[in-house]
Amino acid sequence: MLSLQEMSDRLEIQDLIARYAHAIDDQDWDALDRVFTPDAVIDYSELGGAKGNRAETKAYLAQAMPNFSAFQHLSTTTRLDIDGDTAKARTILFNPMVMPHEGKQQVFFIGLWYCDELVRTPDGWRITHRREQKCWSFNAPEGMLP
Repeated sequence: MLSLQEMSDRLEIQDLIARYAHAIDDQDWDALDRVFTPDAVIDYSELGGAKGNRAETKAYLAQAMPNFSAFQHLSTTTRLDIDGDTAKARTILFNPMVMPHEGKQQVFFIGLWYCDELVRTPDGWRITHRREQKCWSFNAPEGMLP
């Protein structure tokens, strides 16, 4: 049976993962300050994106996301391993996106995992390392994804 602390940790981490998705979909880059540690490494490179710290990632997202006319980050099914004040999580992401391509709007889909390392801070759980791991894509414009 889970202790109250374990239940609380799991709920807080699930909330953190949801807050990330909402920050991206709302294009609220400053909200990422409450998701990642200042020295976090965020690695989107497997899908052709940037790898950097929190500040570099916020700048990258502010430049990259306006290229899409619509998107949703649907985070589901997290496997979570908590060890005291650290944790590892692997979360499924289903990500439909829309972007202009050859004069029309093209909808494409990406399936990936977020592979996270987390730490408990005085301000709550934060992600210290996130890596996107590609699983599949469908209908992505030519050259869009590696």
